[in-house]
Amino acid sequence: MDTRSAPQFNEDAANSTPSWYTIHTYAGYENAVERNLKQRIESLGMDKKIFEVVVPTEKKVRVKGGKRVVEEEKIYPGYILVKMIVDEDSWFVVRNTPRVTGFVGSGTTPVPMEESEVTSLMKRMGAEAPKHRIDLTKDDAVIINDGPFKDLEGKVGEIDEDRGKVKVLVAMFGRETPVELDFLQIRKI
Repeated sequence: MDTRSAPQFNEDAANSTPSWYTIHTYAGYENAVERNLKQRIESLGMDKKIFEVVVPTEKKVRVKGGKRVVEEEKIYPGYILVKMIVDEDSWFVVRNTPRVTGFVGSGTTPVPMEESEVTSLMKRMGAEAPKHRIDLTKDDAVIINDGPFKDLEGKVGEIDEDRGKVKVLVAMFGRETPVELDFLQIRKI
């Protein structure tokens, strides 16, 4: 006889007011789970109990191929947020969505997120790409960590904070040569 069984819903967890819950998924499948869950909500008529499904992401600035790009990055890989009224039906729909491993909570009781956590997270998600403050001054020693001059050392010649660019004087061919780099391509020594 198989002693394992699917988790059962705890009736005491039922709540008539919508709250945000954290759902654990297989890492890398957050967007697929979001799509599947939205389709299930629509096809099963659960839109009166499950209101929003969100994959928490934020904008990050990276340097790729010498250019600055803004990318969306998951804040919590392997987790999505769902605003819902928890009852046996809604719990079953979410729990049985492919690649969902369960609710974050104790045992079979989903624990709603604190309102302050949700507010803070939504603010973080809505933020523009971060404006980095360049913590360098003229003549600071730096090392280049990206691009064709990678691993060369130099010193800061000029800083253009508006554009996020730094002119670094690198010793090449027996003299100091100015090289314009994105500030993300260098680090202070």
